[in-house]
Amino acid sequence: MKHDSSVAALAGILRADVRRMGPGERLPSSRALVERHRVSPVTVSRALGVLAAEGLVVTRPGSGAFAAERAGAAREPADFGWQAVTLGDRSVDPSGVSWLLTPAPDGVAVLSGGYLHPALQPARALATAAARAARRPDAWEMPPLGGMPGLRAWFARTVGGAVSPADVVITSGGQQSLTTVLRALLPPGVPVLVESPTYLGVLAVARASRLHPMPVPVDADGVRPDLLAEAFAMSGARVLYTQPTFHNPTGTVLSPERREQVLDVARAAGAFVVEDDFARHLGVDAPPPPLIAQDAEGRVVHIASLTKATAPSLRVAAVIARGPVAERIRATQLVEEFFPARPLQETLLELVSSPGWPRHLRAVRDALRSRRDALLTALARDLPELRVNRPAGGFHLWARLPDGVDDTALAEAALRAGVLVSAGRPFFPAEAPAPHLRISYGRAASEQELAEGVRRLAAVLRS
Repeated sequence: MKHDSSVAALAGILRADVRRMGPGERLPSSRALVERHRVSPVTVSRALGVLAAEGLVVTRPGSGAFAAERAGAAREPADFGWQAVTLGDRSVDPSGVSWLLTPAPDGVAVLSGGYLHPALQPARALATAAARAARRPDAWEMPPLGGMPGLRAWFARTVGGAVSPADVVITSGGQQSLTTVLRALLPPGVPVLVESPTYLGVLAVARASRLHPMPVPVDADGVRPDLLAEAFAMSGARVLYTQPTFHNPTGTVLSPERREQVLDVARAAGAFVVEDDFARHLGVDAPPPPLIAQDAEGRVVHIASLTKATAPSLRVAAVIARGPVAERIRATQLVEEFFPARPLQETLLELVSSPGWPRHLRAVRDALRSRRDALLTALARDLPELRVNRPAGGFHLWARLPDGVDDTALAEAALRAGVLVSAGRPFFPAEAPAPHLRISYGRAASEQELAEGVRRLAAVLRS
């Protein structure tokens, strides 16, 4: 049993006990609870902490834990109807993002998700790095604005090209970076070009910022430059958001020829290119250099995140930009969030500077290759009617469903049958041209879970 599950189980037992006790009645000692329930002292301490946070117990140092006073009789629900008039139309819709972040129910084969399975995360290395960072005398002081110098230098070296540490600003994760960059570049009410399909999170951010996402189709070689030029001309947009490396949801990599063409088209339109490089460290095959390494004009605004290659709560990323746009991005970040927490910056710097970092990346690469191949093998065996790509990195492959299949209804039926996949329709900023599924291989517990998930999906599709 996982430690978190032990804490939850013990808290559940003690919660029931406390509700049978009178206010002020003393719970058994921690030693007695350890012996009675055969758990560790840490588990007992954390379970009591859960109940204290719920207001069910009160802990008194040196005396123990006691049942808290009961809450008074519930009052009539307050009338908040007036707020609907004052708030007006809702501008933020988190449904797509919240669905992606909601854990799968127990027993479900997880073939969706944007983070590594916990077994692939560098938990021990992160714990060591965090402990070292926290021991520094200035660990909780305000960091330099723009980020810790060592971390800015590391991101600059990783990106390459003509990027210098002065071009880097450290941010609170990739999603916050998207919000900061789009708000810095664009006023409300204007269009922004996005690939079609694209990352759900950027659609949510754009719409919350009252921007209008305009689709530019993607094929097996990435975004189509011919249609990109047409979209710039028709919309008057001045920003393209793109994921040229291990695109989410399709897994495609923008071809070398198209990389040059995309920059040429943006140059002709007088536009910026926002490059979301979230998956660079998840390459099964070596990825090409980022677009910003080919950019000598300050046209590319680069977002580099390490969360996908580490752990969900390591919310640290970097935005790299040059020229006046860099100052505007720094100003927007300063107003919106001040700065990312220094302990997280220090922890990340410790992690990427350690000898274990390249070993971790190799282990992740090998695991993703094995999982991708296992998923493709299972799909070829059980669902040969699906047309799927073979991604060179990232977490996802893109499956074309037979015509006439409702991908949203299929994903809902699959979840009821015990397998979690993502319907393709929400990833399109406009109408979807065909039904698809995004099938992921990074979050499953094992290759056996991937195979079982495909078996369940095949049964649903054929029923």
